[in-house]
Amino acid sequence: MKKLEAHEVPLSKVFSSDYEFAIPDYQRPYTWGVEQATQLLEDLYEAVERDPDDPYFLGSIVLVKEANAPLAEVIDGQQRLTTLTILLSVLRELCDNPTDAGNLDKLIWEPGDTIQDLASRPRVRLRRRDEDFFRKHVQDRGALAVLEAGVAPANDAQERIVANVRELRRLLGKKSDVERLALAKTIVQRTFLVVVSTSDLTSAYRIFSVMNSRGVELAPADIFKSKVIGALLDDLKEKYAARWEDLEADLGREAFSDLFSHIRMVYMKVRAREQLLLEFDNHVLNRYLPDRPTDFVDSVLEPYGRAYLDILNSDYQSVPDAGVINRWLRRLHRLDNFDWQAPTLWALTNHQFDSDWLVEFLRRLDRLCAWMLVRRYNTHGRGQRIGQLLRELDAGHGLNSPALDLTNDERAEMISRLEGEIYIQTTVRKYVLIRLDELLSDPPVFQHEPKIVTVEHVLPQSPKADSEWCWQFTPEQRAHWTHRLANLVLLSRTKNGEAQNFDFATKKTRYFRSRSGVSNFPLTTQVLATDAWTPEVLEQRQSDLIGTLTRAWDLAG
Repeated sequence: MKKLEAHEVPLSKVFSSDYEFAIPDYQRPYTWGVEQATQLLEDLYEAVERDPDDPYFLGSIVLVKEANAPLAEVIDGQQRLTTLTILLSVLRELCDNPTDAGNLDKLIWEPGDTIQDLASRPRVRLRRRDEDFFRKHVQDRGALAVLEAGVAPANDAQERIVANVRELRRLLGKKSDVERLALAKTIVQRTFLVVVSTSDLTSAYRIFSVMNSRGVELAPADIFKSKVIGALLDDLKEKYAARWEDLEADLGREAFSDLFSHIRMVYMKVRAREQLLLEFDNHVLNRYLPDRPTDFVDSVLEPYGRAYLDILNSDYQSVPDAGVINRWLRRLHRLDNFDWQAPTLWALTNHQFDSDWLVEFLRRLDRLCAWMLVRRYNTHGRGQRIGQLLRELDAGHGLNSPALDLTNDERAEMISRLEGEIYIQTTVRKYVLIRLDELLSDPPVFQHEPKIVTVEHVLPQSPKADSEWCWQFTPEQRAHWTHRLANLVLLSRTKNGEAQNFDFATKKTRYFRSRSGVSNFPLTTQVLATDAWTPEVLEQRQSDLIGTLTRAWDLAG
């Protein structure tokens, strides 16, 4: 059994020749931002004010380390060690006393000792892609002046390093020499880390999976990475860690985390019932670990990750003319939920080069999701329908999957709901009107929405008693038509309470037209071309608009 050691170690010993910290290339990048870095500084200054005999604990770090060798592979603790190094470098730069600056420098650099065969080296070595940047712009003497002169970070981690250096330098620059010296003494003499070390990588990962004191919370993706990379042969770790991190960088940390939820749905075909950490482990990773970690990256993570990038950017490029597919993706993005993304991932991964199949699938998926939106399916209902669709797709039903189609009853109910008081359904009204506006273009084209899009009534909700609206419409007619599709238009401006009650001619001229004298929306342009707004006009317009949606979504049955 491998020996596990845990000790309270003062930072004076942490940043000494006892440890040579190395961040493995397969670890996640530096993620602490200004908020975490300044919080650390505030906490340390609070410790300065405490009883001088009261130690301050910074949490724990997890290392893979042989007992009698300084080299320590950091499994958990990168954020603290990196930020402390930045803080010490800033204190060194601001220190006017050469002796004190030299002492601070020894916490950042191992000065070397030829008699003891100790080479000069930085105390903390970041991942290979950030190591040189960190040394040149933080650890070297005079490095911070180089950074302030201007630097071009190559990635998010380096941008955070630069931001934290500048913010800590700004805050510490406001302190007196005495205050900065007191801080340095507190860091060196009274600040401790709990150092947990083992020579066994598997044990270290087990500890890493359950410990996370302080700092940016570990995302499930970080745990999955530790398990997959930890299961690889040593000569494959760096290569696959780089591929993992490249994908995470392309997607961004938040979207990368979402990807695992969608993959879980593809595999389980039911909505989440437990934590992602448990379900993904049990239903996805366990199929590949411990024996086939490369298959997980090659056959699951990268194909689904690249497909997810196409989905998020509506930028599918696997066939020569992918414009139609990307337009369907942009339409799906208008939905108020992300349940459509799991079956779309499945489709783009399993039919990557079959553009005709993808176009028809996305057309039908768009109709299904529009139905669930108009019908106001809750999360549970959408999850059941999407889960059924994924099961049928896996069973080989393809475009004939019953869950992808609408029954005659569902089509009839969708038409009925579209004919109703759609304005009352806040989420539905804008979605339907934007889709309708696209269809009314001649020829139909995908419109890029302006920054501001509002839904407005033509016949006002509360017209003044002496207005033309009250003698053109009976109370019953106003009650019937006010919130229906025919009476609604889109505007690229914020609502104006006074203008909403203008008479029709004035409303068209002063409210519905843009500054250029026209409207950005064909739906509204139709109204501008109408001479009068009467119950008869609304009747015909309602019939025309419902007919347009019925044909587009194939609701006739």
